[in-house]
Amino acid sequence: MRRVVLKSKRWWALVAVALGTFITDLDTNIVSLALPSIQRDFGISLQSLEWIVSAYLLAFASLLLVGGRLGDVLGLRRAFLAGLVLFTIASVAAGVAPNETVLIAARVLQGVGGALITPAGLALLIELFPDPRERATAIGIWGAIGAVPVALGPVLGGVLSQYASWNWIFLVNAPVGVFAVVLSAVSMPRSQRHRSSGMDLPGLVVSALGLLAITYALIEGEARGWSSPLIVGSFVVAVLAASAFLLIEAKSRNPMIDLGVFRLRVFSGGIVGVGLWAFGIYGAVFYLGLYLQNGLHFSPTLAGTAFIPMAALMTVAASLAPKIALRFGNDRTLATALALIAISVAWLGFYGAGTSWLDLQPAYLLYAIGAGAFVPINSVVVAAVPPGRNGVASGTLNVSIQVSGLLGVAILGAVLSAGSNAATGSEAHRFIAGYQVAMWVGGIVVALGVPLLAWALRSVRHVNPEEEPADAAAIEHDAPLPAPERA
Repeated sequence: MRRVVLKSKRWWALVAVALGTFITDLDTNIVSLALPSIQRDFGISLQSLEWIVSAYLLAFASLLLVGGRLGDVLGLRRAFLAGLVLFTIASVAAGVAPNETVLIAARVLQGVGGALITPAGLALLIELFPDPRERATAIGIWGAIGAVPVALGPVLGGVLSQYASWNWIFLVNAPVGVFAVVLSAVSMPRSQRHRSSGMDLPGLVVSALGLLAITYALIEGEARGWSSPLIVGSFVVAVLAASAFLLIEAKSRNPMIDLGVFRLRVFSGGIVGVGLWAFGIYGAVFYLGLYLQNGLHFSPTLAGTAFIPMAALMTVAASLAPKIALRFGNDRTLATALALIAISVAWLGFYGAGTSWLDLQPAYLLYAIGAGAFVPINSVVVAAVPPGRNGVASGTLNVSIQVSGLLGVAILGAVLSAGSNAATGSEAHRFIAGYQVAMWVGGIVVALGVPLLAWALRSVRHVNPEEEPADAAAIEHDAPLPAPERA
């Protein structure tokens, strides 16, 4: 954008970008507590519920890096508006869906829209606010607005599910989306198209195919039989696609992911650590909503309010995290934070049928402390690469989070189904038995990242947010649970 944007319009454009981030984050955080209502309304299985969540993550993760390239081809303003329009239309389609098939298809379209909104929105902030001080203020406002869905999402999802219907958790996006589209159209200057160096279409195809194959195998394996030809074939396709993706990325002139950055110990170790976090937490929060309502028979509203103290404490812990990291070092701070998260997830597995609202709070609050202290991880990971590759690093980190979360939902779902089928008693009792095993497995997986981070981040200095490159402060906000900061 070459012409100067009036200050008033720039700040209105910031509001539009923040609203785009808000609805994508809200949609992620609001869905989990509405799943029991969707299940009852459609009379569908746990596997179908997993597809409702995984369809969004699958589309989002597959297209996130490509979405950034489309911003160059179409222009940032056009890409952002296209993403907003698509996400808003898909939200309405999800809200009026007559069955799970239409709902899952709408969720795929939401993921495509989100994959356009996220990278274009972040790049717009950088272009609209070239002055470092103004940019820091803008990113701070954007980050604060993006954090609201963490606390609001579960409560709003519970209230709407109980007093209106689950359809409104998607329809609520429509007025916000329409307002954001209008505001973007009048406040954002027309952006220039840039010559694209090309898209890695072969990498996109094989990565999407691999993710679809592994997701299908993990979700459907328990029902169809792990040794059935279709499931075994899906696993084989996933392995072949992953191998082909690595070969394509190594030889491509325009790779989706720059494999060279993985030679850096801090970056590669941090990516894996964040991925293990996302695996455990995305899976845990998906099944936690079902446990609270189907297992403990909480009302949707009561289940939503259980997240409020956690969100409040996490905000406090996050504000203190940079000072703690500066005092004790990133390696000890982040490894300890991940250990607290692992303990809290495993702790959830010890809750049974007679658990009360207050009984849940110690594990929730322990997670809040750990998640808040884990905030610096994104800045540390992105700052580990040379300055000219911050964008690549942040995009790779975002994809790692989405893919790991997708696998967490699918694999912990398979564990839950296997545990439930092995248990005896009522349906609720068998579900709780499977849920407990899934939480223990999730906690163990998260714990694997503790020694990894202690090793990978040793001798890494604290990253001062004021010294970070702009791209390092622009990691997307999408996470279906109180998450580390999005730079």
